[in-house]
Amino acid sequence: MHIRKSTHKDLDSIMYTYEFARQFMRSNGNTFQWINGYPQIDVIKNDINAQKSYVVVNDDNDILGTFYFAIEEDITYKKIYQGEWLNNNSYGVIHRIASNGKEKGIGKFVFDWCFNQIPNIKIDTHKKNIPMQNLLEKNGFKYCGIIYLLDGDERVAFQKTK
Repeated sequence: MHIRKSTHKDLDSIMYTYEFARQFMRSNGNTFQWINGYPQIDVIKNDINAQKSYVVVNDDNDILGTFYFAIEEDITYKKIYQGEWLNNNSYGVIHRIASNGKEKGIGKFVFDWCFNQIPNIKIDTHKKNIPMQNLLEKNGFKYCGIIYLLDGDERVAFQKTK
């Protein structure tokens, strides 16, 4: 497996991957996250145009997963409640990570790749997304507290640092 930046030619495969991930969440009791077709194709096009969308591919260039990654301050991470971040150093942020189920280990592969870009990563997920929380903890992320998205939705926040 390897990671490359997404292109507009990848859109069909990326959207299929998000649909698979939505169904996985629903089958695991998370009916609250990624509703109403989120992330919509316009969101992903914007991510691609901003050079912040990535895909995980196999040796045949088949897409296995996708995610948003950037080394930037996330406005929703400025305030954290019922806890605190491990540090306030420059960090990478991962959003919209998803696998299409064709290969195991996509999450770990993405986390390791991002951590190699910058050894300080922040990420959040819905409190009902237990599989993601377990995956984060298994890969060395520490629960830090609660953050709120711009629309007011609550998320549980994690960080991994050296």
